[in-house]
Amino acid sequence: MLLTTPALAAVTEDAAPGVFTIAGVPFWVVYAAAFGIVLVRAQATYWAGRGVARGTARGRFADTLARPGAAAVVDRVHRWGPPAVTLSFFTVGVQTLVNLAAGYLRMPFGRYLVALLAGCAVWAGIWTTVGTAAVNAAIAVGLRHPVTLVLVGAGAVALVAWGVHRLTRRAPAASEDAP
Repeated sequence: MLLTTPALAAVTEDAAPGVFTIAGVPFWVVYAAAFGIVLVRAQATYWAGRGVARGTARGRFADTLARPGAAAVVDRVHRWGPPAVTLSFFTVGVQTLVNLAAGYLRMPFGRYLVALLAGCAVWAGIWTTVGTAAVNAAIAVGLRHPVTLVLVGAGAVALVAWGVHRLTRRAPAASEDAP
């Protein structure tokens, strides 16, 4: 038995819009929107880091960063940090930390911006292709076989819960062994 909805009937009657579209919106529009979203989010994170740095300019942590060894590390971050900014966009979660650290350590904005634009282009490309294909596949499966979609979702939740359980179970054991 094949389930049919008005949305599915409209898609099947018209020419196929392509896998890299969302609701028939062309690829370049989805890409531009994703690029804009990540650009604004990453910039906000960078400037939040700058704000935190300004707010903590005096104190113990600022004194620690002023030491010669820490100053050398900060100098390396300014020099070699831009590739880390770009590469962070291949990850989930790490990019926020890297952008915040770049702002906190006052990475020169010109270097940061070049790395950021390259990273945003990569991120938007990944999520526009793989992300829209996954969303469209989930919608198609959900429309045709909703039970399968629920089972896959439940399996994903169970896998994440198992991983969290394993990680939290190991953490206390590791701290007990520490001197």
